[in-house]
Amino acid sequence: MPGSGLARTKSVEQSIKDTDEPGARLRKNLSAWDLTVFGVAVVIGAGIFTLTARTAGDLTGPSVSLAFVLAAIACGLAGLCYAEFASTVPVAGSAYTFSYATFGEFVAWIIGWDLVLEFAVGSAAVATGWSEYLKTVLAYMYGDGVSTSFDIGGVTVNWGALLLVAVLTVLLAVGTKLSSRVSMVITGIKVAIVLFVIIFGFFFIKAANYSPYVPPGETGGDAASTGVDQTVFSWLAGGTSSAFGVFGLLAGASLVFFAFIGFDVVATTAEETRNPKRAIPRGILGSLAIVTVLYVLVSLVLTGMVNYTELASEDGEHKTLATAFALNDVDWAANVISIGALAGLTTVVMVLMLGQIRVLFAMSRDGLLPRALSRTGERGTPVRATILVGGLVAAAATFFPAGKLEEMVNVGTLFAFILVSAGVMVLRRTRPDLERSFKVPALPVIGVLAILACLWLMLNLTILTWVRFFAWMAIGVIVYFVYGRRHSLLGKEK
Repeated sequence: MPGSGLARTKSVEQSIKDTDEPGARLRKNLSAWDLTVFGVAVVIGAGIFTLTARTAGDLTGPSVSLAFVLAAIACGLAGLCYAEFASTVPVAGSAYTFSYATFGEFVAWIIGWDLVLEFAVGSAAVATGWSEYLKTVLAYMYGDGVSTSFDIGGVTVNWGALLLVAVLTVLLAVGTKLSSRVSMVITGIKVAIVLFVIIFGFFFIKAANYSPYVPPGETGGDAASTGVDQTVFSWLAGGTSSAFGVFGLLAGASLVFFAFIGFDVVATTAEETRNPKRAIPRGILGSLAIVTVLYVLVSLVLTGMVNYTELASEDGEHKTLATAFALNDVDWAANVISIGALAGLTTVVMVLMLGQIRVLFAMSRDGLLPRALSRTGERGTPVRATILVGGLVAAAATFFPAGKLEEMVNVGTLFAFILVSAGVMVLRRTRPDLERSFKVPALPVIGVLAILACLWLMLNLTILTWVRFFAWMAIGVIVYFVYGRRHSLLGKEK
């Protein structure tokens, strides 16, 4: 039975019934292929074009390929849990909706607030990176001196990021199916670029660059080494550094986890899928399998082309995938990769914004946020929520630098993965009668392993990241008690 107060739960039947609410109904026109495209579109982006080189140069050395495998295992375990949940409860909102049905309203609010951190902050961070690549491409076309930002009264305005977010906001407001078609075309381009990197880069591999595969750990001093910039696990284990060695490898796995963020966006589109019970598992697991293979191959080629020490960050400037080709005097290939990165980051921002809009839509439909945000237009899309998200992401990307946003996004996502993995086990016990077209094999073993794997990655993020995460959660608690709890539709019914 539903609980009361903070623990009141929203039944699965009520969640599904709400999807037919007049004026707040999403159009069901997505297929398993559309979902796979969304998954690949959002995952192949910042991670493969920028994060791979930076992680290899600053934290892991050649073992960055193993770091990707470790991160993929954690994502795969959580992905199985997402697949069962989303196919059983095909409702917009992803982890927020799942938590509402299992842990209650307060936990659902916390995870919804957490997803704001994942999707909105992630969108802004990647949009800022997109602007940097746009600057590089424009420099190829028009020469140096072209900038994608300007200063007004001491404030830097990133017009490149603003332009991207504005165009994508219009596209998402027009319709999810159109967004999928655009995403399909751009995804095809960037997958072709990735395959080009793997095949062409193979001829520049030098076996000596793979040794040592796990470089000896540093004893202090530089990036990610001491104080609040040291990982929690390194600090607990008495290590003096989180750069290279075993601690570097583990920290690298937690950082490259950012490269996989977004496959869970597939779950947020469950309500718009024609046959969610079959399409959702295929979309989640299919996209995850494809990108894992591509990531490992690219990281092996990258660290084989150049020595990892040549990929180390210098004066705050991070190396990219194009750096390896430039160091091998293949500048034209570096230019091609930069253009591919521009296309790749476009779909990442679009799908992350899509996920944020759907979470906001679900929370407003439950009354935890203003109900007006759940109203859909003639095209079956939540236009008001789309405009709001577009405005917030545009403001963040236009006026604020990316900073250490990747780790902030990582800790929020891993927290969501833990709750979903636990929620699947809870729902199996509390609602064994529900029809499940996809079941996590060997539950609860897989569920427990997913929780442990995600918690392990969280411990290998920096202390400062945890401090920022707790601060964000504290703000969310205040917002819930000031607004969400008082306006909750479920609370009013009770």
